[in-house]
Order: sequence, then structure tokens, then C-alpha cells
Amino acid sequence: MILMLQRLAIPSLAVALFSVLLLACPGAHAGAIEDLRAFSAAITSARGEFVQQTLSASGRGASGSSTGSFAFARPGKFRWEVTRPFEQLVVMDGQKVHFFDKDLRQVTVRKASEAVSATPAALLFGSAALDAAFALTDVGEAEGLAWLEAVPRKRDSGFELIRIGFRAGLPAAMEVRDAFGQTTRYAFRNIERNPRLDAGLFRFTAPEGVDVIE
Repeated sequence: MILMLQRLAIPSLAVALFSVLLLACPGAHAGAIEDLRAFSAAITSARGEFVQQTLSASGRGASGSSTGSFAFARPGKFRWEVTRPFEQLVVMDGQKVHFFDKDLRQVTVRKASEAVSATPAALLFGSAALDAAFALTDVGEAEGLAWLEAVPRKRDSGFELIRIGFRAGLPAAMEVRDAFGQTTRYAFRNIERNPRLDAGLFRFTAPEGVDVIE
């Protein structure tokens, strides 16, 4: 979830896709870590939309943005589709991750176990034990959201810091700072909890005439 997600700007959502969320936490003062654990435990599938922005070094402006949709089903299935301004698709079928760049006419295939690991997708949409892969810290409220910070325990994960903001028990925003100091922000909306998803969403067949790299 890294190569393409850096291009998808979900640093590693592309090589990373997968892990979390559900009901609003009981109590007004529940923290974001509680929200994350509840989401991971109660949500077996979800779909929604995202807006992705690459932030400037100051964090006050965006150098580019893209929009699209996502869906996941535990264990191990994920779909992340960018529709504007260019088309890109990441599909994880439980065994492999396919990264399809329509403009480049290229598909990159990786084993799911190698692609996900300690990535933003693993934190938000995956199924692995969160504490084994990340050091989690509640960092309070800002912008009307309850925030947590997650630091990958593996130094070679490609990411320095992941921040997730929750509202009413659902992830509303995620910020990812990569190893080069660049920050990408994701805003999530219209999230549907535990829908019935077509199995075809998580299958990928390379179009004719495209290069396939494994």
C-alpha cells in the first residue's frame, strides 16, 4: 500500500489497504483510541467516499487533491478507487494487492502480507492487532474531532506518523506523514456500516494490453 498509495496519495493505502470502526462511543469523553478499537471490533464491512489532499510543508495549503470511493470487508479485502482527476484502482482480494494505473496502462501485483503490514490502510481497514504494529496515543480534540496518533513500530514502514480523527465513532479524517516529511490528508464521508457488498468489488482482472508487473 505504499508505492501506489504514494501516488494515490494515500501513502500506502495503495500498497496498504485495510482495518476499522462502528458505533459512537458511550460517553462524551471517550477517546479516539476507544473509537478505533470499537470500529475494528464491530465493523466487518463498510463503504464510503474520500477526498485526498497533499499538504504544503506549512500544512496550510494543498498542492493537489483527488476524490474517489472505498470499500472493505474483513478479513483481507479492500477496494480504493480514485476517480478524479485521474483514474487509479487498488484491489486487495485477501491474497494479493493489484495496483492499476489507467493512464500508465500498468498493473502492479504484490502479496497482501508484503503490501499492507504497518500502513495507514492496515490501521484503518485491517484486522491485525493494532498494538503490535503501532504505538497509539490519544491527542485530544481539534476541528470537532477526537484525534489519535499512531507511530509504526517498524522503522522501515515508510511512514513516520498517522493521525486519525473520529466523529460519532466513525473516522472522519486521516493525516499521514511519510518518511520524506510530506503529509497527505484524507477526509471520509458517507460511510455506510456493515453493508452487503458484491464479492466482485474485490476481484481484479487486468484489462487486455496492459503491462502486469509482479
